[in-house]
Amino acid sequence: MNDVLYSVDDDAVATITLDRPEAMNSLTVRAKTDLLEALTRASQAHAVRAVLLTGSGRAFCAGQDLNEHAANLEAGRGLNDTVRTHYNPIIRTITETGKPVVAAVNGVAAGAGASLAFACDLRIASDRAKFAMAFTGIGLAPDSGASWTLQRLVGPARAAELLLLGEPFDAARALELGIVSKVVPADELATAAHALAVRLAQGPTSAYAATKRALGAAASGSLADALALEADLQDACAKTADHLNATRAFLNKERPVFEGR
Repeated sequence: MNDVLYSVDDDAVATITLDRPEAMNSLTVRAKTDLLEALTRASQAHAVRAVLLTGSGRAFCAGQDLNEHAANLEAGRGLNDTVRTHYNPIIRTITETGKPVVAAVNGVAAGAGASLAFACDLRIASDRAKFAMAFTGIGLAPDSGASWTLQRLVGPARAAELLLLGEPFDAARALELGIVSKVVPADELATAAHALAVRLAQGPTSAYAATKRALGAAASGSLADALALEADLQDACAKTADHLNATRAFLNKERPVFEGR
């Protein structure tokens, strides 16, 4: 991987860093390929129990690299099928992995870059972060799941406003809207985001996976479907060592230690 950094620490956290700071971490074909590879690697690694996604330099991710995009347009290739080939698999990997994914939004998150953050399970932002749903500004519809994730974060009316008008908003506004759960000073973001990821990595991994699955299904299903799936997921979680040990710890008035199994 050339445009994405990948590391796993002793806390079982995989940190994935978009690393094109000179281009505000905008996404070329190579960067998108590297990002999908890193996300897949983290999802499949037994040693990883939480994922932290962030960017190098002053941006989280400015979305599609417009230089590469313009070249495709001039050559008559249009979008070059990048939404189906690259963006959709990236978003599905983030949302479908059983491991919690934290976005540390260190700076500008625009277009597909904002969509990446929205697809994560939790978002913490630097006070220098800025968001922009930049799609209509260049005559495009939203992609990378923004039409699905954003309205579930802020509601349909607010999502329509943000997507149609495309006006940028800062971290404080993102916190007010409920897009991020916390805003911290820029020099504290890495520590705060990693601490959150470590907390998740030390938690009940199977229960987190079940919770993600339940939330995803309930967002577009009926109450009856949600109740049925919850029953199935509870049956599965009840068979895990983490549940048995945590129940024993509760009865003994002890703090549970989760091993992710």
